Amino acid sequence: MDYEKLGKTFDNLFKEIERVVIGQREVMEQIMCAMLTGNNALLEGFPGLGKTLMVKTLADVMDLEFSRIQFTPDLMPSDITGTQIIEEVGGKRFFKFQQGPIFANLVLGDEINRATPKTQSAMLEAMQEKQVTVANKTYALDRPFLVLATQNPIEQEGTYPLPEAQADRFLLKIKIGYPSEEEEFKILEQYGVKQKDVAVRKTIGKNSLVALQEFAKQVPIANDLKKKALKLVHLTRTKKDLIEYGASPRASIGLILASKANALIKGRNHVSEKDMVAMAYPVLRHRIILNFEAERKGLTTDDVIKEILDKV
Repeated sequence: MDYEKLGKTFDNLFKEIERVVIGQREVMEQIMCAMLTGNNALLEGFPGLGKTLMVKTLADVMDLEFSRIQFTPDLMPSDITGTQIIEEVGGKRFFKFQQGPIFANLVLGDEINRATPKTQSAMLEAMQEKQVTVANKTYALDRPFLVLATQNPIEQEGTYPLPEAQADRFLLKIKIGYPSEEEEFKILEQYGVKQKDVAVRKTIGKNSLVALQEFAKQVPIANDLKKKALKLVHLTRTKKDLIEYGASPRASIGLILASKANALIKGRNHVSEKDMVAMAYPVLRHRIILNFEAERKGLTTDDVIKEILDKV
């Protein structure tokens, strides 16, 4: 496997996306890590930061079937999975399954925390098992399949926070920040002055992504790094001075897989310590619950993760 060549392929992919989405390279790399591991990601950011544009452009560049679900309190599970409808042919009536928007390769769940727990749970089977069950019949979803869900960190009125069990189903929680002044000037030029639509070319196809997911699993990782990953996750469970509840074994698996994917994106032929440090934040930040003492000190989950990383 030519890792260096693969690194250049990913670089070209991100450059193509950057023709539409200005800045946010690190966010795009983290989303790609989730895609390479065949997992889901939770995007958290303020309104107007281009989350939908980013995901739609990613689907276009990779020739993936894209679907967007706007979560609202009155959204029903059947609005996501699909439903049985009655059809009449030649005087005979029969039930036919009409697929919902979940039947796509890349599904954007916009403002997932606006939906009721019942509707949120309808996503769980699709996210975990890559299938949906309607009227006691199971339907497999196309591969590759990935859910990217967004949530707004500030407007909490009328929302239903994601239960810990469901948040744990997301491999990464990716934070999207504001663009720099220079990047925002470019955004202003492109969308405020010229107002032009940019057509992107397809860089990686659907079948290529499935093959790359297999390559990502094969990236070598040294035993001492595996032990460091394990120690890192275990420390989240024993650091009782700041953490109420630590990360599950799913975090250990996720950290190894995400580090392998990050190494592949960077064109390296093995996992390095910087891959693990880079992925520790998005893998752990939604899996640990801080205690009162940490909140009293004004610490964030990222502050606590940094403290644990310094120890390891």
